[in-house]
Amino acid sequence: MTSIIEVKHLTKRYRTATALDDVSLALDEGKIYGLLGRNGAGKTTLMSILTAQNFATSGRVRVFGEDPYENAGVLGRLCFVRENQKYPERATPPQAFRTASYFYPNWNQRLAERLVEEFQLPTDRPIQRLSRGQLSAVGIVIALAARADVTFFDEPYLGLDAVARQVFYDRLIEDYAESPRTIVLSSHLIDEVANLLEHVIVLDRGRVVIDAAADDIRGSAFNIVGDATAVAAFAVGKQVLRKQTLGNVTSVVLKGQVSESDKVRLARSGVEVAPVSLQQFIVSSAAQPDKGDAWGTDGPPAKVEARQLVRNGGAR
Repeated sequence: MTSIIEVKHLTKRYRTATALDDVSLALDEGKIYGLLGRNGAGKTTLMSILTAQNFATSGRVRVFGEDPYENAGVLGRLCFVRENQKYPERATPPQAFRTASYFYPNWNQRLAERLVEEFQLPTDRPIQRLSRGQLSAVGIVIALAARADVTFFDEPYLGLDAVARQVFYDRLIEDYAESPRTIVLSSHLIDEVANLLEHVIVLDRGRVVIDAAADDIRGSAFNIVGDATAVAAFAVGKQVLRKQTLGNVTSVVLKGQVSESDKVRLARSGVEVAPVSLQQFIVSSAAQPDKGDAWGTDGPPAKVEARQLVRNGGAR
């Protein structure tokens, strides 16, 4: 697989805050990435730098092997639709699409027209007068119809209802299959987009805490729920990402994979076993400090670094 974006030791500092802190990663050609993390984690800053809309304090960025800044050859192959995307005053959606078609050589007008119909997007009023969801739909139409070599979606679903979001997900996968390219999807609705993602990058406080294949993450932890004593007995010596207790019932997210014999043992104790969703994994990981030890007989469950969890407990 060819890396088309390479980031090494990227740092972005503002006067009173560090948005990105020594970030290094690589994005491959023809893959759907999830760029995830809490508000303020640095996601939008990273995408802005990759698309030459912001400047790094230090570090190196290469897109298609070149520096993207003031590089028309590179920028013409990128599409970045932000949640606060700006359009010319009084411009209508068709006018915005026409302008985009001049900029992107792979523009697909038929796809744009289909999306306008499916999103029920008004075409006779200025974009400034559209609702939040309709504004998001304008950005989605541009991002998909552009068919750029790399497309960045920054919270593309804001204001969209459940039906419109499903239209977006379905058309994204459909058009990706027809016209493969690299897609970076930044979203807070992790469970909704989980099945779309092939690779997950999670930022926390400006640092990369997870950079792994989505399938590896899904197989790297499990959840047990039941009597607190039975759960504690099973968890002794194991890495624990998250623990919640309500009365005599404890829920624990554990590192690794659960064997069939363990499932039988737990069932006999009345303890339920369930897989951990991508969202559960990320929330559990982000809620913990960087490292910790296993749950011992005389102490609480310890914390484990997310990257260590994926590296040691992921699918094999």
